[in-house]
Amino acid sequence: MGRHLPITMKLGGGSGWPLRRAQRDGHRVALLAAKVRLDRLRLYPRPVSLVAVRIHVWPWFFRLPGLRGFDGFAGFSGQIILREAVGVTDLDLVCHELCHVWQMQHHPARMPLSYLRTGYGKNPYEAEARSAVSRTRGTV
Repeated sequence: MGRHLPITMKLGGGSGWPLRRAQRDGHRVALLAAKVRLDRLRLYPRPVSLVAVRIHVWPWFFRLPGLRGFDGFAGFSGQIILREAVGVTDLDLVCHELCHVWQMQHHPARMPLSYLRTGYGKNPYEAEARSAVSRTRGTV
């Protein structure tokens, strides 16, 4: 396991305070709000599980080839990677990525492999995630 350094914010005289816990709590609130939104849709037999879902803010990840145009990524085992920290305006992005986690919970092989077949623009899982966000916007 890698070493996690606390995130700090500089205030006035150069002192900082750890924001790691506040950021983690903010991520949890965003995930719970997204889950409430998605649970209303009943797209799959079981509601999305948050048991192993974590949000990571890794700006460097989006400098990798093929990822530069994205702001979020849902990986295997429920890892959601974001370009920037979650803010109030990013709740739709968290909902979109959590929808992908939900899709992979029900179709662990088919969902990721679908991008090889259809690409990003015409992918039915992308369309479903975008629709889920638009159908639930403003409901929490």
